[in-house]
Amino acid sequence: MQKIITLVLITFLLLISTFTFPASAADTANGAQIFSVHCAGCHINGGNIVRRGKNLKAKALKKYGMDSIDAVTSIVTNGKNNMSAYKDRLSEQQIQDVAAYVLEQAENNWR
Repeated sequence: MQKIITLVLITFLLLISTFTFPASAADTANGAQIFSVHCAGCHINGGNIVRRGKNLKAKALKKYGMDSIDAVTSIVTNGKNNMSAYKDRLSEQQIQDVAAYVLEQAENNWR
């Protein structure tokens, strides 16, 4: 009986570890919609109409240390200089989604 219980527990643990659902998996399709509503006014096609050099292209993101999900999430959440904070307008998941979208587009050269 103890062997059966052990086998069931091991099987259960394997299933749990194999089929875990990410708590905050980014949805880049949702990120694209959020970007078009909240960000594209200043950052159309990854540009920046306010400060040209501070755009969302891969080279600029890397240069300014903004080439990670944490960095983009932080600036979208808290803002910086001319960049508005969105923590009161977007949920954490929406911010994650738009950050993932920005990084994905930067990798694809905003095509």
